[in-house]
Parts: sequence; C-alpha cells; structure tokens
Amino acid sequence: MTADLLRDGMGLGACLLGLLALCVVGRCSYSPEPDQQRTLPPGWVSLGRVDPEEELSLTFALRQQNLERLSKLVQAVSDPGSPRYGKYLTLEDVAELVRPSPLTLRTVQKWLLAAGARNCHSVITQDFLTCWMSVRQAELLLSGSEFHRYVGGPAETHVVRSLRPYQLPKALASHVDFVGGLHRFPPTSSLRQRPEPQVAGTVGLHLGVTPSVIRGRYNLTAQDVGSGTTNNSQACAQFLEQYFHDSDLAEFMHLFGGNFAHQASVAQVVGQQGRGRAGIEASLDVEYLMSAGANISTWVYSNPGRHESQEPFLQWLLLLSNESALPPVHTASYGDDEDSLSSAYIQRVNTEFMKAAARGLTLLFASGDSGAGCWSTSGRHQFRPSFPASSPYVTTVGGTSFKNPFRVTSEVVDYISGGGFSNVFPRPSYQEEAVAKFLSSSPQLPPSSYFNASGRAYPDVAALSDGYWVVSNRVPIPWVSGTSASTPVFGGILSLINEHRILNGRPPLGFLNPRLYQQHGAGLFDVTRGCHESCLNEEVQGQGFCSGPGWDPVTGWGTPNFPALLKTLINP
Repeated sequence: MTADLLRDGMGLGACLLGLLALCVVGRCSYSPEPDQQRTLPPGWVSLGRVDPEEELSLTFALRQQNLERLSKLVQAVSDPGSPRYGKYLTLEDVAELVRPSPLTLRTVQKWLLAAGARNCHSVITQDFLTCWMSVRQAELLLSGSEFHRYVGGPAETHVVRSLRPYQLPKALASHVDFVGGLHRFPPTSSLRQRPEPQVAGTVGLHLGVTPSVIRGRYNLTAQDVGSGTTNNSQACAQFLEQYFHDSDLAEFMHLFGGNFAHQASVAQVVGQQGRGRAGIEASLDVEYLMSAGANISTWVYSNPGRHESQEPFLQWLLLLSNESALPPVHTASYGDDEDSLSSAYIQRVNTEFMKAAARGLTLLFASGDSGAGCWSTSGRHQFRPSFPASSPYVTTVGGTSFKNPFRVTSEVVDYISGGGFSNVFPRPSYQEEAVAKFLSSSPQLPPSSYFNASGRAYPDVAALSDGYWVVSNRVPIPWVSGTSASTPVFGGILSLINEHRILNGRPPLGFLNPRLYQQHGAGLFDVTRGCHESCLNEEVQGQGFCSGPGWDPVTGWGTPNFPALLKTLINP
C-alpha cells in the first residue's frame, strides 16, 4: 500500500478534510496520548533541534476492532481442552477480525493527506500506517512535539525523538492508539561478562557453558536435532543496533558443535545486516538458538541501518503483521521498564502479541537481568516489572546457574533473573492456581507494598543464564551471562518439539502458557533454591522473591528436561 492509499475513499466529504486541515495548523481541540514517556534515558544527550526540512518516518497505530473476540479465539486455539486447539488463524483471518473500521481508515488517511504526509505504507492487517514527512510537518501535525537529535548507548547510536508530550486532534483520538517514532529510545544490552569463578583443581570440570554442556544438562542426545525434512523454522529478533557475523557462527560451530548435526549458516535475514564489528548479544542469540534447536532452519530479524526516527521493536511488530508465513518460534531479549511506557503503547503492543498467539506463534522474551527491579516514588521503594516480559501473551524465560559452577549439576536461581508481578496487566486465568499457591505458601515473601500481587506474574520457565562461551568477531569470549542466553536455548528446545509434532501431523505448539500451567510444569526441572536481587534498602536488603517447589516468580516452572518435555507436549 503506497501514498495512493491517501487518495482513495474520499466519500466523507470536503467538510471533514477542511476540519482536519484546520487541526493541522492548530485551530482545533486536542487529546493527548496518556502518560507519555518524557524523560531522557541515562547515557543519552541532545545534539540540538533537527532541521525543520529534514525527513522523518512516523508510524500510526490505528484503533482495531473485535479485540474481545480475538482474546476468546486465542484462548480456544491455545487450550488443549478446547475443540479448537491448534486450529490457528491465518494472517488474513486476523486481518478480517481486527482491521480498523472504514471510518477510522478514512479519517486517519484524510488527516495525513491534509498534513502533507508522503510515501505511506500499511500492513496486511491495515492497523499500522507508516508515513514520511518533514520535521516541520510532524510538529504541526502532533501539537506539542519538538524533535531533537540524540546520541547515546554503547554504540553511540543517533536517533531523532521528541521528549515533549504530543497531542492528537480530538476528532482523531478515538482512531489512533499511539504514534511511533517520538518517545521510545533503543534499549541497551544487559548482558554481563562475569569474573571466572575460582576453584581448586580442574579434573572432571567444565570451563563454562557451551552447547555440549547445555545438551548434557537438558538431556539432548546427538539424535535430538532437526530432521531436515520438514518446513520447520525458528527465529531470533534483534533490536540493539547489533548484528552477527556468519564467520563467527562458523567458528563457534567448529569449536563447540562437533558432536551434533547442525546448520552452517542462517537461512534468512529479514532486514539489513550492518557492517563493522559484530555484537556479543547478536552473536549469542544466533549461536545458541542454532545449537539448542540444532539443524533447524533459522531466521534472524535484524534492524541495523534503520532511519534515525524508526523504532526497531516497532518495525519487528509491523513485519509480523505483514508476513503470512513465519517461523513458529521467535525469541527476543528486548525489554523496557513497564513504568517507562505509555499505557496506550503497552496495551497496543500486548494486542500485537495476542494477534501472534492467534496465529500459533510462540513468542519467548527474556525476563530481564535486574531481578525484581527497583524504583523509588515519593520516597517509597517498589519492585520494577519489565515489559514485554510481563505480557500475558508471551512466554517469559528466567535464568539459572549451576549449583557448582564448574560441574553439570542441578540448577539454582541466577540472582539476576528477572521476575515479579505486572503493574499493568491483571493475572491471567491460566496462572491463577499456580500464583495463588505460591503467594499462600512461600515462606519469605517481600512486603506486600513492593509488588502488585494481583498482576500477571512472570517468568513462566527458565534455563541456564550464567557463564556462556560466545564467539564474536572471531574471538571466543567466556563467562557471558544474562537471560538473553537462556531465552534462545529454551526457544531452540521448543523448536525441536515442534519438529516432532510436525512429523506426527500435529500443528506447532503456538502460545504455550495455557498448556504449560494446566500441566503444572510437567517435563521441567523444578528449581527450588535461591533468590534474586532487588532494592538495596534496609527493608528488603537487596532480596526480591525466592524460588520454591512448583511455580515461582524467579524461575517459573523450571528448566527443560527434553525427553520428559517432549513426551508432555508431543500430543495432542
């Protein structure tokens, strides 16, 4: 869909177009997007206002329809007890359901036409519209906005953003959820390279987590690889201005992939691969997704080279709404503090995850690397949940460590493992029993004022997150840690289970959580020792939640035991 879209369907009449034109030049009432982010993230500085004639790209999230019906369909296709289980919707089915009303489409299109927007592109679901315009036009269009160029992050990334809250004309407020490309800054990696633990003697010990350690701990044999005969695939998405090198993947598999069949290269890169040095997180994602989900076709969603005004995470969501054939499993390590995002944005992104669940996609997000998190409001401390980890429509992956860091032993909590309770989303019905049991039986809960006990609780599962070997820029790097490591590992294992399901004529797993909680974590190693970090104050003294039998908000239901998990999930 191109700029011609803005010239179609002019049946509303010249009076509406005239009204919208008046709004563009400031002569009408406005309605703001609620609680917009206005603060500059640490480590970013302004380079000054942007030239008014400079071009930028903005994405308009158009109000969708039938969301209650969509929610019920997600429940039906994800619940093993439902006759609709596994009968996923196509992208076209989803589009038919959520497509904005004709009034919304016409109103927004005419508003943008009056504002001078150009080169507008929609998606198959028609609920996003991305347009180009000058900074001057954007500041007239979105009253209150003021665009500056900022630089920050480890890679000295340049972005164009407006920290000031913008307002939409009231005539449009009921048609647009939010405008992307204004407030949200790129996230930074929370991966850590920890010091090597000290231990006397090395006989019978491993020297860090490698694919063979992962496969040994989670009971994957040399035969537990993709068959190469199905159209099964898996994907990782990267939003950190990073990319991987094919040569690093080849070197990694040469060093660590000798005892299992694997693919030598990524099957498809969606987006642009930048030039220069590879990033550790991008390398980690690809290397461990392709060694846990070995010999399965792998896609990488990459965002380097984007325009300064575009948001990589939002671009990925648009891709999901514009591609009919996608890998069944997607892993991502992206996260923001819930409180840093507007309610309009966070609710709309959650709807995008709902759309993916209806299509049978398994979305796995890292739980974060700050434990329960911490923030202070009016002198009062609270835990700080992360999003998308807190979305009820994704499967969130926490982190563990070996009890003995140099032996393949049972696992304990990795103290950085993100987890807690959402302040935005209520507890979904699928986890009601498990969370209620935790809250009533945990012997050492933090004070109730620190968390919203009725919120969506996370993570759902976990995997090793401590002490990984990664090859980046042809250099093997030891002791890399974070839930960015556990997430692709769990995703790869689910891809292997999908492989068996496809060979048996079954659909892919789809949205896993309803089934996971119904089966009470069957097929997972329960992690019952350890606590994660939180606020460093006298009241909680740096301790958040602690793990225990069954589900907990530190490691979820636990870590994968592949043969048992396969047996649990292969049927129906």
